[in-house]
Amino acid sequence: MATYKIGVLNGDGIGPEIVKASVEVIAAVAEYAGTTTIDFVPLPMGWEGIETHGEPIPDLTKETLRGCHGWIMGPHDSSSYPPEHKEKRNPSGELRHHFDLYANIRPSKTISGIKSVVGEADLVIFRENTEGFYPDRNMHAGLGEYMITPDIAVVNGVFTRKASERIAHAAFRMAMQRKRKVTIVHKANVIRLGYGLFLDTCREVAKQYPEVKVEDYHIDAMAAHLVRRAKEFDVIVTTNMFGDILSDLAGELVGSLGLAPSINTNDQQAMAQAAHGSAPDIAGKNIANPVGEMLSTVMLLDWLSARHQDQNLYRVARLAEQAIMETMEAGICTRDLGGTASTTEFTAAIIERIASGGK
Repeated sequence: MATYKIGVLNGDGIGPEIVKASVEVIAAVAEYAGTTTIDFVPLPMGWEGIETHGEPIPDLTKETLRGCHGWIMGPHDSSSYPPEHKEKRNPSGELRHHFDLYANIRPSKTISGIKSVVGEADLVIFRENTEGFYPDRNMHAGLGEYMITPDIAVVNGVFTRKASERIAHAAFRMAMQRKRKVTIVHKANVIRLGYGLFLDTCREVAKQYPEVKVEDYHIDAMAAHLVRRAKEFDVIVTTNMFGDILSDLAGELVGSLGLAPSINTNDQQAMAQAAHGSAPDIAGKNIANPVGEMLSTVMLLDWLSARHQDQNLYRVARLAEQAIMETMEAGICTRDLGGTASTTEFTAAIIERIASGGK
């Protein structure tokens, strides 16, 4: 029986509630399947890290994660941290940078029983995760933004062939498993060198996948196309900032950002992380929607099953996903989706469905 070591970072705000729910569901499925052992390793992050180790991401957490197969990360509330920590990378950016988690993979798919603004859609966005215009990730040391005068701020945007190539390959590999269509999103008509390099590199990579249809759009046009015809897109590959924006848009279009999952990967490890924030205004009220975090954890299991060629783990992922979806289809959901269930009641309903074999 294979054993997987999974780090657990609760985070801030609603993080402890939704991460706990995700861990409970996966633990229940693993026990039901009886073919896989998952060793969950709790580690400090966010306010917990500050209070116990003086850092949002303590060295202990980083060192332990290096020995994990992957980890589940809750949202952080870095805007509330003490001033000395606000000047550093936030916990998410720090882990992405430290472990070179270059690919942020964010699917958006309509769910039965959940109202979608765009009807049927099933797409996945591959967001380059290490550079672009995000100053907490695009420098070897320090941050890539400066105050030239008190009234002038300058932000560096970094675009490299290496980063563009590897996110493009990741997107095209996924496209080969799906509908064999990739959409490149950029702004090369205005930022000609940076986005021009990204676009040209993606096109060069595309030549290695002749079976895949390739198209490209400027970011402003792409936002409109997503609203008008989301169902026509399959795999989208883009840069850091554009991927962040488009994936939030796509998540809301197919139902709710609270349902939007994602993983971050470097090909050896992966981090499950819901696309939404920490929602401190509802923290501790037991009303948070844990589906985004749960489905992110399912994505992590899928990624691990593919990497380790483990069909047993793949079955665990499918059973978990099925139980989550069937629970929502049965009308049991949290208030943000029009239901009445609390976070713990929704989680309990999923676990009960698992224990009964889906009945």
